[in-house]
Amino acid sequence: MSLPAGAVIGPYEVVGWLGAGGMGEVYRARDARLDRDVAIKLVAGPSVPESSRVDRFTQEARAAGQLNHPNILVVYDIGTHDGLPYIVSELLDGESLRRRIEGGALATRKAVDYARQIAEGLAAAHDKGIVHRDLKPDNLFITTEGRVKILDFGLAKLTLAVEGPAKNPTEDTEVGAVLGTVGYMSPEQVRGEHVDPRSDLFSFGVIFHEMLTGHRAFTRATAADTMAAILKEEPSAALSGVAPQALERIVMRCLEKTREARFQSARDLAFGLEGLSDTPAPAARRPNPPRPSRQRPWAWLALGAILSVIALVLVAWTPWRGVTPPVPLRLSAQLGA
Repeated sequence: MSLPAGAVIGPYEVVGWLGAGGMGEVYRARDARLDRDVAIKLVAGPSVPESSRVDRFTQEARAAGQLNHPNILVVYDIGTHDGLPYIVSELLDGESLRRRIEGGALATRKAVDYARQIAEGLAAAHDKGIVHRDLKPDNLFITTEGRVKILDFGLAKLTLAVEGPAKNPTEDTEVGAVLGTVGYMSPEQVRGEHVDPRSDLFSFGVIFHEMLTGHRAFTRATAADTMAAILKEEPSAALSGVAPQALERIVMRCLEKTREARFQSARDLAFGLEGLSDTPAPAARRPNPPRPSRQRPWAWLALGAILSVIALVLVAWTPWRGVTPPVPLRLSAQLGA
């Protein structure tokens, strides 16, 4: 379903088409009431049965509406248009992380900055009991100001029943077995097991590895080979020589095959990255310039006083030869000046 410019969705007027996101198409629209431009995401595409597609889309709105964090897309409104739900969110100016890394690896400092922001956004979502479950470069947006925004909670799972009854755990497991993006799934997602916040941390590690190396960590020729690599293999590109050892340890801890061996929370991960983001790379460090000695003026004064005493002694033992003072006295005066 494609909408032309000028089409009306609720109180919003479509200005133009922006692109297709997870589970829907995105349009630029105008909110005349508040005199601002917004982004509207409308369910589209026959890839899944209509009832399932609408339910997942509604779940995205519910999940995103609970979150209020500078690194998570802000949701303004929700409604229906011709029987299909839509979400109204802030309009972002910039590009996806996918496009940003198409040219290769990012500078280490920039990659750490982006990673820290992603971790902080995930921590805010996890605090609300929300697991993203489909974290990937396509769902991360870099604004022109350098702020990272996490998009598309279309596959989000409410691990805590904040509102309404909890879902049947078996149903969640069955859905988890087929949802997600191959190449960024955690091992437990590949196996169709229960998913918790530590699954997002594995996906985060895959993304961080890709930002640092410019290569996808586990992507192989086929989906089956990719899933096998996630379960059994190490990342295809080594971090040694690319990132400092402290940073390499963080990435590899996120990529542990068992969730118990990973960071246990995104907040702990963000804290570790915050410390690294303020530390320049070893090669960039320069020795501190020597501080000027604060005692050097006193040393000159002391030396001048000593020479003055010597001069007086010489005067006392030297016969008077006119009004010309001894040479040491002149030297003393120069040193004391």
